[in-house]
Amino acid sequence: MRLLSRMSVPVALLAAALAGPVAASADTGHGRHHDRGYVYLDDNPAGANTIAGFVRNADGSLSALPGSPFAAGGVGVGASLGSQGAIQVTDDGRYLLAVDDGSNQISVLAINGDGSLAPVPGSPFASGGVKPNSIAVSDHLVYVENTGGTAPNYTGFWLGRNGRLTPIANSTVTVAAGSSAGLGDVLFNNDATRLVGVEVGPSLGPSQIDSFRVNWNGTLTAAPGSPYPAQGLGPFGTQFSPINPNQLFVSNAHNGTGLGTVSAFNDSWNGTLSPIGTSPFADDQTAPCWLVVSHDGQYLYALNTASASVSSYSIARDGTATLIGSSPVSGLAGGVGTDIALSTDDNTLYLNEAGTHTVAAFAVDGGTVTQLPGSPYSTPVGASTAGVAVAEAGSR
Repeated sequence: MRLLSRMSVPVALLAAALAGPVAASADTGHGRHHDRGYVYLDDNPAGANTIAGFVRNADGSLSALPGSPFAAGGVGVGASLGSQGAIQVTDDGRYLLAVDDGSNQISVLAINGDGSLAPVPGSPFASGGVKPNSIAVSDHLVYVENTGGTAPNYTGFWLGRNGRLTPIANSTVTVAAGSSAGLGDVLFNNDATRLVGVEVGPSLGPSQIDSFRVNWNGTLTAAPGSPYPAQGLGPFGTQFSPINPNQLFVSNAHNGTGLGTVSAFNDSWNGTLSPIGTSPFADDQTAPCWLVVSHDGQYLYALNTASASVSSYSIARDGTATLIGSSPVSGLAGGVGTDIALSTDDNTLYLNEAGTHTVAAFAVDGGTVTQLPGSPYSTPVGASTAGVAVAEAGSR
């Protein structure tokens, strides 16, 4: 889910994209009414790919959207992608982007006023590599993480006003082939001046973080010393603070039973990473794989796949994370959660539970999460869902 941290892009990037203005999502904060909207998952079945769509009701519960699932145009693989950010909604809520891992493509679909989806002309688009599994979006700038083949990479695109993706010249950055099986996420900070990707690696590594400065023309410059060693095994979920472009949070999923941690880094102007305070911070759970930070930057939530639980942290102004506690996820067996997202009002947390073919909803109140009655909700038959994204109603 990347609506949280991709709010704007430098004016020079917008000029280069030759695209119209885009309104950023508002920060609605805690304790207000529940915004209505939509929740989407990349179904990723074996064969023709589809997108599951749900109406987000006033209480945060979900109902299937009429017409769901919607044809994506590409091909899925019918197996877990092991990544965060496989499906994204643009900052203005007009378009949805989803990976087609089986056909090496990215689908772009227009989000209609009723939440239904329609492919834009020319979609799906070549991903710039093999086996795309994660997408970063900031206004008209898009980067895709491609994990397969002999040259796994990060590749950039301009998103035009009609939803078409155009490759950015000289934007592709290759990653060591030995890391390809473990690339887990790619994302921008909230002003799109920096981009990071994580190399989860096999159980014993390499566990690294790729860090870049984003140039005026959309290309990348590697930070001095990149890639950086992670603070634990299996850096997996990543999120920038929505209110501070210099604060980066990374989960460490492979430390062992009860030994999961969350790291906090300061990301300087040129992409140099340095730990914040006493980072990493204990999770006391197993395999914290997926992270999301509230829009006000005050709370962080981690989905622990092997513990079947959600951990909550408070975030201090300097980026220090303090564990509040963990809540069990009813009906979720260990090892089946695959991504996490917050509603735009921060009142509801959504969990993609691919292993049980469901999506769960939790009420959120000041860092406390409580599963909603009736949750979880079924996803389409045959889906191996990847990612989860939230769109606000009436944004078009």
